[in-house]
Amino acid sequence: MPVESPRYAVLFCCMGNICRSPSAEGVFRAEARRQGLDAHLLVDSAGTHGYHAGEPPDARAQRHALRRGVELGALRARQVEAADFERFDLIVAMDQDNLQWLREACPAPQQHKLRLMMSFAPRAGTDEVPDPYYGGAEGFERVLDLLDQACAGLLGHVQAELQMRRRALT
Repeated sequence: MPVESPRYAVLFCCMGNICRSPSAEGVFRAEARRQGLDAHLLVDSAGTHGYHAGEPPDARAQRHALRRGVELGALRARQVEAADFERFDLIVAMDQDNLQWLREACPAPQQHKLRLMMSFAPRAGTDEVPDPYYGGAEGFERVLDLLDQACAGLLGHVQAELQMRRRALT
């Protein structure tokens, strides 16, 4: 009987799940697909608050992502749920406020799964992905620039994790 290939699950989180976290999900999925890793990943996004549950990503986020070849239109906002802390290997917050919310909601045995997105891009010069919601086009472009850097680092992290899981299966 063949050994099943390991999978790695990543959840991206911001406040409302209509700008930053769906953009991160889209950018990460696109990069994983380019590198042939998408079959080994479970990728999703959610908000710490349910303000926009069921809604598609902000039209501006969709427009700017699409200019870079990243399609977000099929995504729908949802709120983080208790099962997410068990289901995902890594839960990535866009900023300190949302990381704090996640820390308060996350059971103690799962706390090690929580990270800031920009921790995967230490040379980017910022710890947070800023919320572009109340700004103009440049804010959405800045978010995508930061996510490009962080997703590259995150994908390296995930590749290393998958490699360790493969070794553990053999």
